[in-house]
Amino acid sequence: MRTSNSFSTIGDVNEIQIVDNVTQLEIVDLSFIPRFGVKGAGAEAWLATQSIAVPDFPNSWCFLSKGGIIARLGANEFLIEDRTIAPQLTQACKSPPPKVYPVLRQDLASALIGLQVNELLLQTCNFNFQSLSITENPVILTSMAGVNVTVIPGVLQEQPFYRIWCDCTFGVYLWQTLNAIVSELGGGAIGNATLL
Repeated sequence: MRTSNSFSTIGDVNEIQIVDNVTQLEIVDLSFIPRFGVKGAGAEAWLATQSIAVPDFPNSWCFLSKGGIIARLGANEFLIEDRTIAPQLTQACKSPPPKVYPVLRQDLASALIGLQVNELLLQTCNFNFQSLSITENPVILTSMAGVNVTVIPGVLQEQPFYRIWCDCTFGVYLWQTLNAIVSELGGGAIGNATLL
């Protein structure tokens, strides 16, 4: 299991190549990457039976052995995002053991990348992301533009790279709001093919 906070992959083992025209701030929709959620007193032990190593502490994340990510959202709740492992876990959890509860994950999954990410965060969020040590792989549960979000800050090819998830019912609003601010700051939306 890699412990670095520097993303070299998004959701699988494919290397990301950022094209030369990425500006100071970009937003990308990553909702296409499958997600799986599980919680309960037996969730960590069940994940171990599935050969999934979990982060040691709540509100932290780590890479999966094959390139996806797993976030520990609390003592007994986990979010897994990966093209191969998440669908396998969904299948394996159709008849869960006692104290293991699958969590439907239909989030808007997006990312912000570029040197002006902090400027956008200052406008939309009251959490001071600059106070974090991203080497500790933190998971932040906060609100952004009035929407509850889960955020994983990191670095992608030497640029700030923030993964963001929110409930799909607020997805369009949050996307439009963030995209408008990205545009105001001179950036724009990029297709996921730009990063993959």
